[in-house]
Amino acid sequence: MSETKTLEKVETKVQEEHLKALLVHNDDVHTFDYVIESLVDICGHTEIQATQCTYIIHYKGKCDVKRGSFDDLLAPYNELIGKGLSAEIVD
Repeated sequence: MSETKTLEKVETKVQEEHLKALLVHNDDVHTFDYVIESLVDICGHTEIQATQCTYIIHYKGKCDVKRGSFDDLLAPYNELIGKGLSAEIVD
């Protein structure tokens, strides 16, 4: 005799805010230390996290350094741009 288990499917709808990414692009102007310091000061990264992001920026050409809503990313974006770094907010 086989036992049949019935699973009740429960559907829940969670409305998530569409998160965006703050990207920093590589350039030939700024030093590693400058970018690391900027990520620590502006994005709240640890030294290790900022260093890893800086290496990704250098070798891959860009790195997603922060995620959030457009409103949450606008201030750090403006600060990075103000420091002369190349950044953008993307979907």
